[in-house]
Amino acid sequence: MIQELAPGDRVACTVGDTELTGTYITDRAGMRVVKLDSGYNIGVGPERVDLVEHIPLAPQPALEVEQDPNLPELAIVSTGGTIASRIDYRTGAVTSQFTAADILRAIPGLAEIARYRTHVLATILSENMTPALWQELARAVHDAIADGASGVIVTHGTDTMSHSAAALAFMLQTPVPVVFVGSQRSADRPSSDNVMNGISAAAAAVSDLGEVAVVMHEGPSDDRCALHRAARVRKLHTSRRDAFQSVESSPIGHVDYPARTVHLSRDAVRRGRRALALDDRLEPRCGLIQFYPGMEPALLDSFAGYKGLVVAGTGLGHVSTPCIERLGALVANGTAVVMTSQCLYGRVCDRVYDTGRDLLACGVIEGATMLPEVALVKLMCVLGRTRDPDEVRRLMQADLAGEVLGRTPHGL
Repeated sequence: MIQELAPGDRVACTVGDTELTGTYITDRAGMRVVKLDSGYNIGVGPERVDLVEHIPLAPQPALEVEQDPNLPELAIVSTGGTIASRIDYRTGAVTSQFTAADILRAIPGLAEIARYRTHVLATILSENMTPALWQELARAVHDAIADGASGVIVTHGTDTMSHSAAALAFMLQTPVPVVFVGSQRSADRPSSDNVMNGISAAAAAVSDLGEVAVVMHEGPSDDRCALHRAARVRKLHTSRRDAFQSVESSPIGHVDYPARTVHLSRDAVRRGRRALALDDRLEPRCGLIQFYPGMEPALLDSFAGYKGLVVAGTGLGHVSTPCIERLGALVANGTAVVMTSQCLYGRVCDRVYDTGRDLLACGVIEGATMLPEVALVKLMCVLGRTRDPDEVRRLMQADLAGEVLGRTPHGL
């Protein structure tokens, strides 16, 4: 018999031949989520969970947090994620908190750095981010800066945070820091990175930085966060706290923790160097495909009618010979095709081998040193501004936000 349960109830559950006890949190995807006495959350079939004791949950008073009016004001724009999550120790549930008071309670130490106003743009898992939400995000950040914010913190789920950061780097010119920050591990885990990342993001947001950046753990230790340029960063590990790394470039700065000291590199754009400007035009009908050996050329036909396509090719930027004709047909029918490399390091150069020269002959644009996902975001922005093929080619090969490197450290 499946029993009715309420969050906070003490329960016993059977896993294999072992009986365990814990606290019932919620039902999700047909399973009952239980926080075990060991601290871990597990999902158990409803028929294997029995009520031990019903524990009513008393309402918790909302505690006000004083903000110092003499500190600089930062805007926090939230899209979701666990960076500002708070653990309810009565139930074991982790919930996202968005008011200034909630965030200050969730991340001790923020109140010493700045005062805050918040804007909830979305409460989504980052895989549900869309180009339309990028546009809303760019407008929200622009408006916060125009309204006097000394800097902006964007809280974001980590899985697509680099995509959104790149989108803002192409759509927004900012005179103040715009800092994306996330958390790899939720607040209920002893190894959570939400506090250190949040404090480091606030320190960066009141620093001399003047561009869009991502702030996350630099290494496995809790001593420093790295500042990554938005168009050169990628999440390279599923769960490590230092998952984000600058690709073929160095971070543009660091934040020492817990000292909160910000060190900017010589390459970092400084505060006030650029005037505030927004261009949120964007063409969403763009795609990204990774070539693989034996790929059916007909797969490329599914992009017929798209305005743009980024191909992550092999090596210097190659696909199989049968695919070249299909890419040429897309170009002839008005699709801008950009070639990048799966290698991540190095420059696309389609002049070395016959395959590359054939790609150039059919109108494919070389993607220089751009990461494939950054090229996709950039292509959406470029096609939102112009449809002239020559201008599209020029802009895609120009360095607009630090995405196109000069001579790379590893060769071409």
